[in-house]
Amino acid sequence: MKFTHKLFFSITALLTAAFMLFGSFMLFSYFNRMLERETEQGKRENLLFQTIYDMVYQNMEKYGAEFAGIQAGNSATERMTDQNGTECMILETDGTITLEGSLKLPQDEIRSLAEEMIRTMDPGADQVYGVRRVGTCYYLLSIITDQATDSADTVYLGILKDLSGIYEERSNMMRQYGIALAGLLVIGGLAAFLLSKYLTRPIEQLNRTAGRIAGGDFEKRAVYQGTDEIGELSRSFNRMTDRLVRQMEEKELEAKQKEDFTAAFAHELKTPLTSIIGYADMLNSYELTEQERGEATYYIFSQGKRLEGLSHKLLELVGMDRQELEFKKLPTKELEENIRDTMRIPFERKGIRGKIDLQKGVILGDRDLLLSLLYNLLDNAVKAVEEGGFILMKGSKLTQGYEIKVVDNGRGIPKEEIARITEAFYMVDKSRSRKEGGAGIGMALCQKIITLHQGELKIDSKLGEGTVMRLYFPGEIQAVNNKSNRGAKGGI
Repeated sequence: MKFTHKLFFSITALLTAAFMLFGSFMLFSYFNRMLERETEQGKRENLLFQTIYDMVYQNMEKYGAEFAGIQAGNSATERMTDQNGTECMILETDGTITLEGSLKLPQDEIRSLAEEMIRTMDPGADQVYGVRRVGTCYYLLSIITDQATDSADTVYLGILKDLSGIYEERSNMMRQYGIALAGLLVIGGLAAFLLSKYLTRPIEQLNRTAGRIAGGDFEKRAVYQGTDEIGELSRSFNRMTDRLVRQMEEKELEAKQKEDFTAAFAHELKTPLTSIIGYADMLNSYELTEQERGEATYYIFSQGKRLEGLSHKLLELVGMDRQELEFKKLPTKELEENIRDTMRIPFERKGIRGKIDLQKGVILGDRDLLLSLLYNLLDNAVKAVEEGGFILMKGSKLTQGYEIKVVDNGRGIPKEEIARITEAFYMVDKSRSRKEGGAGIGMALCQKIITLHQGELKIDSKLGEGTVMRLYFPGEIQAVNNKSNRGAKGGI
């Protein structure tokens, strides 16, 4: 059963129960008040009947008890039967009953009711009353004990009132209330249905959105943004969906990177191995001159060294996570001096106008890794610029941390390629990179090193104009208990 239907039936059931309980309480309260009023009136009439009977009896007692009793009964019943719907009776101990009134119930029926009431009278009590049903009618019977004189026999004076009117009124009110209740339930049920649809509409929309996303529409999001719990659920759902989509994209990118890495690695191995195998087969199969043999031997050696360098870089990239790094406070001027000495020859060989200027400061990190990072960035810049180009490495001390910029006026990087150049074996210009001895691992190493130092690498580049690489190093390195900086110590 849908939640809308559950809510509808629940509200309808609650409305029905509330209307029935409230209506029944009101009806029975009203009926009980009417019945109590009629009962009190009957008791008062019965006391008045006794008072009249006693007064007449006492006035006529001098003419004899029998005569006094007859006169008292006639006078009292005559006065009381003026009351509409009231029947008076006098029941003597010998079973004689005198009736007067408009009800016209059979005498035996009235005597039976009276005797039953008298038997239920508590010892010492002089009055008893109750409501009795005769056929389809209801009557109030009130009986009071009377002794006009000490010597007189006990006489029971009774009032019999027809209460059928209030019972009929109760039945009519219950029928009317039943009709009103049916109307209220129809209106209330319609209101409950509309309210249920209104309250559950955001949930239905959220369900449809979830179905669309499950079907592959990952751009779909929940649109309800109310301030209630459903609105909060929608926002949480959207955040969850965004995170899942990002994770899926990351997994897809990771899978593609692994595929590209495998293909690139296989290609990097294939080219030098093909050359090595070809020249080795030539040395083994043909008679070569000394010069040809020397050239073949040199080519085999150079390609072997290339494979060796590639393996060293791969080992460095893979094993960097497992190194025990020792972070220390390193003066930037010391790093500047080392980098300037290292890059002097590459700059001179290509006629590059280079400038290395690191403002005096301190970087927290591993010396060897930082030198490798800076050297790789400058080496990439050397490969990117033409002869006579310009390269600048500028260091600036920040309030919190240190920034190094590497600027060149080389060929630049296409905008769509910038996000991928830190992937292993990824090269923007593959033929030119291989010609210059690159394997596409240098920037992956740089990214790994800057990550280990909890820094940040930003790249700005325009094709044909040059590239700016910004390195940010934090003032402090937070200890993180994970595999990437296991064993880090010092200066934290």
